[in-house]
Amino acid sequence: MKKLHFAVMAALILSGASVFAQTDSLSEPDASNIGNDSAKQALREVSVDRFEREGSWNVHISPDYGVISGRLFDGSPLAKEPLEDADNQEMEDTKVFGVKTEFFRRGVNSFYITAARPIPIEGVTKTVSVWVCGRNMGHQMWLLVQDYNGNNFEIWMGSLEFSGWKKLTTAIPPSPDGEHGIIQQSVYHGDKPGLRIVGFRVDCNPMEAKGSFYMYLDDIRAVTDLYDIQNRDEDDMMDNW
Repeated sequence: MKKLHFAVMAALILSGASVFAQTDSLSEPDASNIGNDSAKQALREVSVDRFEREGSWNVHISPDYGVISGRLFDGSPLAKEPLEDADNQEMEDTKVFGVKTEFFRRGVNSFYITAARPIPIEGVTKTVSVWVCGRNMGHQMWLLVQDYNGNNFEIWMGSLEFSGWKKLTTAIPPSPDGEHGIIQQSVYHGDKPGLRIVGFRVDCNPMEAKGSFYMYLDDIRAVTDLYDIQNRDEDDMMDNW
């Protein structure tokens, strides 16, 4: 009887280990399960932006609350894994985007980090990630996106209460009926990108929003489902006119 109990426990441990091994981290969302209503998926991790070009990102804070500046610096998180895509591996990746906020006084305020133009992502986006270098402040970071119909949404990415580099990942919630929430595809419109990255908003902890606050960003990536794009007939017509 003891041998039987031992065998059952061993089987449970092995099955549990296989489940946990499917994702790199228990805190990261599993892209294969987000909005998965079909067995046909072609998930691929793509580079959205690597913060390599001056002038491609802007920063803003209300002049009543402080002064903000942003610029590029040499650097990169050591724990960042290379993309499997051979084309993206050849792209330059030596810079990070630094943001310095100087608060006039403590209070409830926010600042924005936005792309010069919204950045489109092909396919149906499942998750979006970005590397952030924090300074152990309890500020909250939000992802700002624009859906297929041009509607704006904000999605919580996480707290900046850590020091050094950390990868923040958030899931893009699927539309429950194709009409409400974040719409990424529609049969009633042409084949334009389904999701656009507008930027980020940082909501400051009113007790810690004083003095100078520094943070750095690098390598925005997305896991997207490219099944419809990859399986489109070569002789199909494009509805983009």
